[in-house]
Amino acid sequence: MHEKQLIKECINGNRNAQRLLYEQYADNMLGVCYRYTKSLEDAEDILQEGFIKVFTRLDQFKYQGDLGAWIRRIMVNTSITYLTKHNRYKRELHIEDIHVHPVSYETPELHVDTKQLVEVIRELPVAYQTVFNLVAVEGFSHVEIAKMLNAKENTIRSQYSRARMLLIQALHKISDKPEKQNYAGRI
Repeated sequence: MHEKQLIKECINGNRNAQRLLYEQYADNMLGVCYRYTKSLEDAEDILQEGFIKVFTRLDQFKYQGDLGAWIRRIMVNTSITYLTKHNRYKRELHIEDIHVHPVSYETPELHVDTKQLVEVIRELPVAYQTVFNLVAVEGFSHVEIAKMLNAKENTIRSQYSRARMLLIQALHKISDKPEKQNYAGRI
């Protein structure tokens, strides 16, 4: 089924079309949701909430961009909402106005594979993990993130710098191990 027709059928409440749309995007979007949580169960909850929003707002999709990108934005926003509403994350998501020494903008060469990088990002405290993902992975600006998280722009910059510094330190520890590495990665 063509994408426009699939969207139209979903808007009309066709369960088969909704299932097809869900199946087409669910795996990738679960990965997006998981990037912001500390458990797969929470990511699955976010995915379900996100798809409810997708199906209720699908009539707002303007066909001016990629449907997957539109769905991804909903999943990211749903993830942030989930983090701010659930006590488990709410305490950890508190964005502190801290000042850190500026991080060098030089990108160190580190030898880690993608799986190791993802694991290290997931080990960051929730606030740093969230800000890092929003900046480095999703491409949001510091201004946009400050609005999303109800924080000051400079605070978001500090959180991102601190997250980056923690990642570099953790990746150096991994990179220095005498294990065989698959990739030469740079952050």
